[in-house]
Amino acid sequence: FFLETRGSTSSSRVVTMQNLMSSLEQSTESERQAALVKLEEMQMKDTLRMFNGLVERCFSECVNGFRSKALTAPEEKCINTCAEKFIKHSGRVGQRFGELTAQEQTRGGG
Repeated sequence: FFLETRGSTSSSRVVTMQNLMSSLEQSTESERQAALVKLEEMQMKDTLRMFNGLVERCFSECVNGFRSKALTAPEEKCINTCAEKFIKHSGRVGQRFGELTAQEQTRGGG
């Protein structure tokens, strides 16, 4: 079970994860363990990618100058609002994806 995730799109990672989960049922214990380690690695990379996107988006949107080493009050408020929106949006996307995946599985597509 070697999965290449470098440069892959979100949809291809999802398909890869679904294929991985399907193939786990027909695998040996050592193959299952290796697949689970790889799955955890993929999840960690996605989490880091999301976090880095959050930092990049909110920083570029909210920080306008470097007059001091501390954020100004408006910058801090903007970053907090931006981060909150980003996290809520990501949670909603994940929830919706879960709903669609469940629907697909009940129709026999997964």
